[in-house]
Order: sequence, then structure tokens, then C-alpha cells
Amino acid sequence: MDSFSALIRTASHEQHMEAETSTFMTDLLGGRLGVDAYARYTEQLWFVYEALESRAQDLASDRVAGPFVRPELFRLAALERDLEHLRGPDWRSTLTALPATRVYADRVAAVARAWPAGYVAHHYTRYLGDLSGGQIIRDKAERTWGFAKKGDGVRFYVFEGITNPAAFKREYRALLDGLAVDDLEKQRVVAECKRAFSLNSDVFRALGEEFPLSA
Repeated sequence: MDSFSALIRTASHEQHMEAETSTFMTDLLGGRLGVDAYARYTEQLWFVYEALESRAQDLASDRVAGPFVRPELFRLAALERDLEHLRGPDWRSTLTALPATRVYADRVAAVARAWPAGYVAHHYTRYLGDLSGGQIIRDKAERTWGFAKKGDGVRFYVFEGITNPAAFKREYRALLDGLAVDDLEKQRVVAECKRAFSLNSDVFRALGEEFPLSA
């Protein structure tokens, strides 16, 4: 019988690939979009992580979500340094969420308030993705737009508190395997993971409409 972490990965594979292979992300990583598109994407991430992390401390003592609340994963401070670098010291005054981003962030905030296991679904899709595919984005961004290696502009992708990402991911998956919920709740968590990837894809779609490649 598959472990729960393997089940999540398999069940959400289609939605995961849809997000990863979106036109916007393909164009961004292919160096076909300017740094402004990258900055706009980084702005959208701020709204999602603000929703994810603003209630993290409240969940730290929760039986289900608590084990996943790890300060070394927190991204908001790094995102804010990146945005200051990308948009200047007044970045907050021009910060706007796309409608799709607002829907995504609102969903994260809702589960953070009322459904700890659902929070874990969003936690998993974001942070494990950042530790994995996020490193490809960092490398491309450094080479395409000349950011200092692991410096301002790409700090979001740099997990200074995690010296061995592979070991950390193994530990994280073990936490998922031991998630303290019944089988019915696990099915709901899998469904929420799929929803998380779809919400992310919607953001990419909206960004693609805002930054179409000129024919």
C-alpha cells in the first residue's frame, strides 16, 4: 500500500504538471519575458505567503498542522527583500493582487482559520515546490536578469535554515505519512492539494494574459 505522501504526489500529478508547464512559466523560464513579469509574479507570491504565514503561529500548537509549522520554511521576509530590490522601497504602495491571486490567497486564509488539515495541503504544495522546482526558477532568474547568486531578487528561493533539502523533504514526507487524521479526511486533503495546484495555475493563466508574448 502506498504511503500517504506518495498518494498525494500521484493523485495531484496532473494538476501539478499543468501548473509547472503553464505558458507563463514556460516563457519566463525560457527567458522570453522581461524582469517586470518576474517582479509581477513575485508580487503575487507575496499575497499567497502572507495568507499562509500570518496564522502559522496560531497553528503551531495544533495537533494536525502544528508539526508542519517550521520557521526555517517561512518566506515572507525573503519575499519582501526581493520586492524591495525589484520594485524599490515603496513597493507596498504599488502592490496589487490579480483577481486569481485574491481567490487563491482567500482560500489559503480560510483553511488556515478553520481547517488545519486543509492548511497542510496548501503548505505542502507551496513549500515542497519551492524547495524543488523553485531552485530551477532561481537559477534561471540569476542567469537571465543578473541577480547576485542567492542574493536580492531571488532570496525567496534560498532556504538558509535548511542545509540538506533532500533530507528535509524526506522528513517532511514522513510527517505527511503520519498525518493525524482518518482516511476520509485524507481524501479531503488530497482533493485540497489538487485545488491548490489549480488555483496556482489560475494565477499563471492570469499572468500569461497580462504578459502575452508579442507575435
